Amino acid sequence: GEGHNSQEHSIVLVRGGRVKDSPGVKSHRIRGVKDLLGIPDRRKGRSKYGAERPKSK
Repeated sequence: GEGHNSQEHSIVLVRGGRVKDSPGVKSHRIRGVKDLLGIPDRRKGRSKYGAERPKSK
């Protein structure tokens, strides 16, 4: 992924959904909620990564 700040005892929000290329993984962690930060400079697909709307110039 695009970097993360999760550690051993981080509290994260989990949703269901399989990951095709990872055997046994059947969940996703939601970015931008609880201890898992969003991706700050993300432009596309912002809602999936907890990124704020960029300021227009």
